Amino acid sequence: MSDLLERLRGRGWRMTSQRRVVAEVLDGDHVHLTADEVHARAIQRLPEISRATVYNTLGELVSLGEVTEVSTDGRAKRYDPNAHHPHQHLVCSGCGTIRDVHPTGDPLADLPTAERFGFTVSRVEVTYRGLCESCARTPSAGPAA
Repeated sequence: MSDLLERLRGRGWRMTSQRRVVAEVLDGDHVHLTADEVHARAIQRLPEISRATVYNTLGELVSLGEVTEVSTDGRAKRYDPNAHHPHQHLVCSGCGTIRDVHPTGDPLADLPTAERFGFTVSRVEVTYRGLCESCARTPSAGPAA
């Protein structure tokens, strides 16, 4: 059973076949699918699942804090099931691929107290950008619009 399914069961979340399929599709490392990609994979497992059910389930998972929404550069939102594993993201400016990365150190330590302007910082989000190996090999690779 996946980490996400275990967490949802632990919360007592009602596990319908549709919810289970969405959670199964999201299972794995470096999973950052759009809602449409989740739906396309879900219908391969459960042909009768509707797009609305997928969107509603994703919304519930985000509300529960079990999945996080990742938005990059105006592209479609992506859904990350690694909500309970601290990490940052590495984003390809060419194709939009997103990978989880685990840099060492404390990113908050890089923000001097004087630059916090009295804020009590509760969370730090760092996004590393560049070209993935595939896009870097393509001569015309450049930032996607």
